[in-house]
Amino acid sequence: MGLPDLYVRNGRLVTSAEVFAGGVLVAGGRIVEVVRGNPDRPAAETIDARGLLVLPGLVDPHVHFSEPGRGHWEGFATGSRAAAAGGVTTGVEMPLNASPPTINAEALAMKRAAARQSIVDHGLWGGLVTDNRADLADLHAGGVTAFKAFMCTGSFDFPRADDLVLADGMATIARLGSLVAVHAEDEEMTRRLTADLRAAGRRDCKAWGEARPVIAELSAIRSAIEMAERSGARLHVVHVSSAAGIDLISAAKRRGVPVTAETCPHYLVFSEGDLERLGPLAKCAPPLRAQQEVEALWERVLDGAVDIIASDHSPCLWEEKAAGDDDIFEAWGGISGLQSTLPAMLTEGVHRRGLPLAALVRMTATNPARIFGFAGRKGELAAGCDADIVIVDPDAETVLTADQLQYRNRHSVYVGSAMRGAVKRTLLRGLTIFCEGQIMPDVPPGRFLAGPGAELKTLEGPQSRWV
Repeated sequence: MGLPDLYVRNGRLVTSAEVFAGGVLVAGGRIVEVVRGNPDRPAAETIDARGLLVLPGLVDPHVHFSEPGRGHWEGFATGSRAAAAGGVTTGVEMPLNASPPTINAEALAMKRAAARQSIVDHGLWGGLVTDNRADLADLHAGGVTAFKAFMCTGSFDFPRADDLVLADGMATIARLGSLVAVHAEDEEMTRRLTADLRAAGRRDCKAWGEARPVIAELSAIRSAIEMAERSGARLHVVHVSSAAGIDLISAAKRRGVPVTAETCPHYLVFSEGDLERLGPLAKCAPPLRAQQEVEALWERVLDGAVDIIASDHSPCLWEEKAAGDDDIFEAWGGISGLQSTLPAMLTEGVHRRGLPLAALVRMTATNPARIFGFAGRKGELAAGCDADIVIVDPDAETVLTADQLQYRNRHSVYVGSAMRGAVKRTLLRGLTIFCEGQIMPDVPPGRFLAGPGAELKTLEGPQSRWV
């Protein structure tokens, strides 16, 4: 091997299995050696990580950049910069909130064109909706990472998949060898509760949670698991907000059902009291839960029952939030949180509750890479992997301000939060893209990461999926 391009040395390396003093050598954008201790090693560039953590770049499989069509909400340009500022080097963008949604080959082509603005690597979701079952094979061949379906009324022109469509779609997706994720809230229950509350004149923030109780989440999770068990489909349940929901998934795993569980930082940091305190800014679906539910969910995280922690970054214009000031049902339901996942989990998990750093890496990097088909290239500090690295000061104390946000619309429920742990530098394939609060100038675009089975024309090699 010639002279390495980069030596990140003298840090505390965190892998999915252990934490140790050491560094990594990088050449050609990949890690060529994981070094233990702090030996002198020649390299074209050296970064001294003394006193800092060295983690694999986060893999966030649940982000909404709302492009094409709603780039004024976020877009790949600003969304990917927020990712870099938060230590996220790979994001998988959801098929909804854009116009058109990614539910056929034509929409996927538009999405891929918009995604060329991203400065981090990215995969794309395809959608499963009421009327696009005939398009699933084309989406798969075009490189989508997985498929997303709503079990309740969804967003704009992204209709929910009823039970017949969802079951049939799962069978098709299983045959394709892909994965289906569900937004699990029971349609009949949430629709009727919402109608009853509104008929009673309820418009307050607390009514939002009452319209979407934990039982609605559990009903939908049970149904999705039963369908996955019958079809053999790999199932991923996104943004689980309750400990009982995680328990249902854990029980299914023990039966051999191929199902994985995701929760989000906002369900681990905030509670229903914060929705009443902050108003529509804290509205999301499923809603924030009672504080005792937050602690029970943390117990499942600490027990290793949660596979993934993902942001569910879902931005909007301020007026879409302010629309709920007098009627919570009118506000946009989503949390802008991509930039805050890592500091929030260091604060609430590692420092406050003793979450092992290796477990944090598993849930935010290694497991997402494995589940969504990027293992061997993403999510781990290991020889042969892309040199996606985040360097973190674990003890830096900050209070998040709006001017620090890279989002197009700089509002977030996390603004004003005291954090212990800060991203100092983010590297994508060995190149620094964020350092000390600033996005680097002239950062090249990230790469599109095609899902298994893609029939793409612009490949690095005959068997490559890494465009």
